[in-house]
Amino acid sequence: VQLVESGGGLVQPGGSLRLSCAASGFTFSSYVMSWFRQAPGKERELVAAITSAGGSTNYADSVKGRFTISRDNAKNTVYLQMNSLKPEDTAVYYCNADLYILGNYWGQGTQVTVSS
Repeated sequence: VQLVESGGGLVQPGGSLRLSCAASGFTFSSYVMSWFRQAPGKERELVAAITSAGGSTNYADSVKGRFTISRDNAKNTVYLQMNSLKPEDTAVYYCNADLYILGNYWGQGTQVTVSS
């Protein structure tokens, strides 16, 4: 199993970024995919999750209305569109695949920094 995130960077407050996570090594279309983040000195937290077919999503209260999770099962990729970014969104963002008895997998993370 491999999860490779991309799309992080430095952005000004109010700006946007789109993160991507390319997955391989498992049947991508069969599993829930999630994005987590971890800010310095804080615990890793769930940001958003999407069901296997993309029909249902779930968001942390802190990002509702600003972030959108989506997936393309033909490309084995999950996305996180982040709009109206705030300094408190600064964190390392991780892609996660919970494959139940087959294991729980993380990407290497991508840094998002929101600063003027």
